[in-house]
Amino acid sequence: MTASTSSQTRQGEDRMLIDGELTGSASGARYDNINPATEEVLGQTAAGTAADLDRAIAAARRAFDTTTWATDHAFRARCLEQLHQALQDEKEALRAEIVAEVGAPVQTTYIAQLDWPLADALSYPASLIKDFEWERELPDTELFGALNHRRVVKEAVGVVAAITPWNFPFEVVVNKIAPALAAGNTVVLKPAPDTPWTATRIGRLVAERTDIPAGVFNVVTTPDNEVAEQLLTDPRVDLVSFTGSTMTGRRILELSAGTMKRTMLELGGKSAMIVLDDADFASTVPQSMAVCMHAGQGCALNSRLLVPRSRYGEAVEIATATFGHVPYGDPTDPANFAGPLINARQRERVLGYLEKGRQEGARVTIGGGRPEHLPKGYYVQPTVFADVDNGMTIAREEIFGPVLVVIPFDDDADAVRIANDSPYGLAGSVFSADAERADRVARRVRAGSLMVNGGMFYGADAPFGGYKQSGIGRQNGREGLEQYLETKTIGSR
Repeated sequence: MTASTSSQTRQGEDRMLIDGELTGSASGARYDNINPATEEVLGQTAAGTAADLDRAIAAARRAFDTTTWATDHAFRARCLEQLHQALQDEKEALRAEIVAEVGAPVQTTYIAQLDWPLADALSYPASLIKDFEWERELPDTELFGALNHRRVVKEAVGVVAAITPWNFPFEVVVNKIAPALAAGNTVVLKPAPDTPWTATRIGRLVAERTDIPAGVFNVVTTPDNEVAEQLLTDPRVDLVSFTGSTMTGRRILELSAGTMKRTMLELGGKSAMIVLDDADFASTVPQSMAVCMHAGQGCALNSRLLVPRSRYGEAVEIATATFGHVPYGDPTDPANFAGPLINARQRERVLGYLEKGRQEGARVTIGGGRPEHLPKGYYVQPTVFADVDNGMTIAREEIFGPVLVVIPFDDDADAVRIANDSPYGLAGSVFSADAERADRVARRVRAGSLMVNGGMFYGADAPFGGYKQSGIGRQNGREGLEQYLETKTIGSR
């Protein structure tokens, strides 16, 4: 741990962390970090090369193989607590940085973008180190005429490649690296190129404010996917933990298969909000505006609204009126619920889905394009589609924008059928005046996380992940810690 904590630059930390050293790229190259709300350059970040990544992997491998990090439980817990405190001390700087580089509305930083994960993403795994059953005894056996004492031991997997997205950079990074480190692994973190500064800040704090040994935690920033793919093919990496699109998840599986790496994938979603016929539509249907939070750039947001056919017109009318009053624009304005999309490419992708919806016969009831009053920034209007069939592209593919599709169902069984008629299974919600009825429906939805009548599942102690093409494995909770562990059975005499 160094004594200085003054290396933070106004433009954000531009250095990587490799083998305990805060460093630029081996080539000296840097790339621009763009503010998605203004399209202006915020600053620059080191553009890591294949040589940089090779050095980070080597450092992580050496640290795992030669230090006591994997076996010293108390030391790991103390280091995670140090990092937790360091991040708490820089919370307001983090908040401003997230708003600037992510375009996340500042109000979202008081919930899932920052304050919620900052509260327990590191402290929970640190406490779990002390409580987890690292060893357990099995009953003795008598084989070959001798008494056998047996035990099961949990051990770290080894070197973890953590690859994170741009939509919730702090939330995903800390909920990924904390259990990996708590389990005793070493980590190479490769953040999304659009939002590097959260990761580089964490790297600086690890170097300056914690006793985490050199090589245990590394951060490599790069805009080059070919460089990043080295993490998937290098035999020194034991596990890949990725959060992002299902398409990229498939690519990760393909490339990591050559060395039989374990993978933890938290991927896309097309979650359904099911409103049953006895629900209070006036108070429930407006909650569908949640898909506009952070411009719809959230994998677990409910982007399909399923309502009874007998009340379809009423639901469309309420949703349309609600979306007409969603405050969006400048993310630094505390009143705004939605900001810009992350970049021009993502904006064009969302606009392409809006056009596809029209071509397939869906009806735009509000929104449907770029806002004229926001000529700068990567904005798209909050949009509602009616007359949607669940077979349409906009009902089946993850748009990742502020877009809601409203689909009718005939009865509870039909609602479940439609909700499950999706390649995804990440999250969902059910609303009913009858809590037991809502729970029955929720249990039949094939998704990893469900909210019943607004109940929240979020927390570092709550496993999160999806069924089907929404991923493999779980993040957070005891189940999340176990993703990063190997199991060894020992018999002795």
